Amino acid sequence: MRQFLLWCSQNRWLAAHVPRWPFARRAVKRFMPGEDFGTALSAASSLKQQNVGALFTLLGENVSDGAGAAAVVKDYEDILAAASGIGAEVSVKPTHLGLDVDPKAAYANLLRLARAVADAKSFLWVDMEGSDYVDRTLDLYVRVREEAPAVGIAIQAYLKRTPADITALLKSKTAIRLVKGAYAEPASIAYTGKRQVDANYLALTAYMLPEVKRGNLRLVLGSHDVDLIRNAWRYGEAIGLERERFEIAMLYGIRTEEQLRLAGEGFSVRCLISYGDAWYAWYLRRLAERPANLLFAARQLLP
Repeated sequence: MRQFLLWCSQNRWLAAHVPRWPFARRAVKRFMPGEDFGTALSAASSLKQQNVGALFTLLGENVSDGAGAAAVVKDYEDILAAASGIGAEVSVKPTHLGLDVDPKAAYANLLRLARAVADAKSFLWVDMEGSDYVDRTLDLYVRVREEAPAVGIAIQAYLKRTPADITALLKSKTAIRLVKGAYAEPASIAYTGKRQVDANYLALTAYMLPEVKRGNLRLVLGSHDVDLIRNAWRYGEAIGLERERFEIAMLYGIRTEEQLRLAGEGFSVRCLISYGDAWYAWYLRRLAERPANLLFAARQLLP
């Protein structure tokens, strides 16, 4: 089922037609408050009152021209201005900034956005995409962070190369959002079984938490797996890590009660709130992460 959903996420015919279907538009509301930024900002403001921070992302990837990439940067600058009072952070994909079109322009766009984030006293996360982009994304991140340190990168636990990538990043101060991974990758380069991915995720977390304690790393655990988070915290607690430095990020609409519970217990929690009309591929990857959500999607077929 997971592989089928990931195939669907890459199918151009489905991408062109499914977003027009009413049941699909109803179903996607499970994971995003709306397509316009106003609804995202309203959701973030409500969550802030319950001690849950926000992480905004404009949906989209693989832009095909420089003008489109420049428009994305401008949109994020507008986000930062509009959300200045709620302490929100932002997250962006390199291909949304033109990495496929012009790597030099993508670097310039990312640096411009990183500087805008610094001016807004916020934080920028560079999202990781499929395995073909890992090296280029890491290169972009390292170069931009040298110029603007309020930047972090998403790292995928299911890739077998990830321990080496993390070791290289930890040679200097860095920020990592550890996620499981949501793209279709072959078994030769990625763990494909849930138990394998979970074990690697927990091992990587245990490896990095001492660096958090030393102040060399900002680590955010991007996962909805409450048992995995609980086990990870045992490592943090064992080394005397303060709860507020144990950071967790979850998607809007998923395990909302757990987000509120963790925030109430003193952990740092952020909710990733997506917006925009380019939601098709992103939505299918969310279903692939947890196929149980298909039941909710199927219910939207009913009136």
